Amino acid sequence: MAKGSDLLVAALENEGVDRIFALPGEENLDVLESLRHSKIKLVLTRHEQAAAFMAATHGRLTGHPGVCLSTLGPGALNFTTAAAYAHLGAMPMLMLTGQKAIKSARQARFQIVDIVGAMRPLTKMTRQIVSAASIPAMVRDAFRVAVEERPGPVHLELPEDIAAEPADAPLMLPHPVDRPVASAAAIDRTVAMILEAKRPLIMIGAAGNRPRLVDALSDFVRRTRIPFFNTQMGKGAVTGGSNLYLGTAALSERDYVHDAIDRADLIIAIGHDTVEKPPFLMGKATGGPKVIHVGFVSANVEEVFYPDAELIGDIGASVAALAGRLEGKLTPDQGMPELRKNILAHINERAEDERFPIIPQRLVHDVRAVMPEDGIVCLDNGMYKIWFARNYRTHVANTLLLDNALATMGAGLPSAISAKLLNPHRPVMAMCGDGGFMMNSQELETAVRLKLDLVVVIVEDFAYGMIRWKQAVDHFTDFGMTFGNPDFVTYAESYGGHGHRVASAADLVPTLEAAFTAGGVHIVAVPIDYSENTRVLVDELGGRVGNVDAG
Repeated sequence: MAKGSDLLVAALENEGVDRIFALPGEENLDVLESLRHSKIKLVLTRHEQAAAFMAATHGRLTGHPGVCLSTLGPGALNFTTAAAYAHLGAMPMLMLTGQKAIKSARQARFQIVDIVGAMRPLTKMTRQIVSAASIPAMVRDAFRVAVEERPGPVHLELPEDIAAEPADAPLMLPHPVDRPVASAAAIDRTVAMILEAKRPLIMIGAAGNRPRLVDALSDFVRRTRIPFFNTQMGKGAVTGGSNLYLGTAALSERDYVHDAIDRADLIIAIGHDTVEKPPFLMGKATGGPKVIHVGFVSANVEEVFYPDAELIGDIGASVAALAGRLEGKLTPDQGMPELRKNILAHINERAEDERFPIIPQRLVHDVRAVMPEDGIVCLDNGMYKIWFARNYRTHVANTLLLDNALATMGAGLPSAISAKLLNPHRPVMAMCGDGGFMMNSQELETAVRLKLDLVVVIVEDFAYGMIRWKQAVDHFTDFGMTFGNPDFVTYAESYGGHGHRVASAADLVPTLEAAFTAGGVHIVAVPIDYSENTRVLVDELGGRVGNVDAG
């Protein structure tokens, strides 16, 4: 007779799961044995946090929950940062954790932690499986909850005696679910507000950047001819090559893209999620633009974001309905093309600067020059993220992955590994600071063992650079933010990879090109000059408003 772990694996196969990211323990041995006889590939990682980052990225890129597996106690607790990453970032993911037997207590309370309780504030659903016969229903429900708007992580705990328990229960087949659509009255109201506006502007946020929405949003922009900008996590939802693209709101105010925001009399905020650092601030002055929130769910009302109207329902259906009503009826803002030209000119300043150590603008420029349109860049978190958000042009959806929600360090390399597994024939790059890279650098061994072709750029300033910069901007003494690094060339080689150190600005492009051509896992260490942070983000932009919060 089948046992609980067999039912679990069969239920996962039933949901279309083809790989599980895992660092198993003793309490998972029945599950491992069941996986051994299945079609699901086990991707063994070197840390549970990395496994969960990989699963979250799988969910982000596919819209289908990624799955990760750990043991009880310390292993399960290592999932928590990635659970928050997926929860704030709206990435569907299923975390499976083991637990001691619940029908006996032969090891007393050894390693036992209330993982279900710990996961409660970090997930959409967390449950302990107490009967093997209930596994098919619980797995089906977990997948349903994970993908339901707003998507996010779910957690199931499988005690070892339930995993080994004989059981026979039918699987539950997934079925199509039609998302609710906006009412006709809401569509009418939104159309009227847009037609009444003289200078409408589209903002695409995180919830607009779902894989299934790319065609609908691109079609909406094309048919209405309304200029657009995006939040950091909305980047790439519509091609950045469009002549209607105005830029990315990497800061909350007074960057050059905010000239367009200030000019607008109506902002159509598609999928804005207030977990992101605000792309602009409402309430700081009277007479600002009106805001329409277009979303799957109602907008959170915040001190800096409170829409004047809402269009709630499936975003794809909503924008298709709007496009049908608005196409050919809007008069373009004659001042916007010149404003766009000025915005992009400022963004592109110093992009070919020859200084070394390299400046951020040149780093972004050269990475864009090397990566093809469908190449994927996965950012960790650091000062360079702001520069990539501002300056990196995307031409294909989901080709610049960044986190502007939890904004955790340590996710860049694991997310790049997951992206490469999903896209084996597309170039993938991890862009990490020296601080963030070392938080999960052990996954280099995972990438080498999997025989991936992966380039890891390490931006090296021997410091937690963003916080050190904020420390200086806020007039604190330089203290507690610097560290030493290993020799990253030797470090890569010790894992069986390849290491390179850039010695001049002109050296970066050929080094990256050679790494991609050679194949295998490559580290490219790039010394960075962050003096441009102060020159641009404080002196230049701060002079326009008095204060720029980039942290």
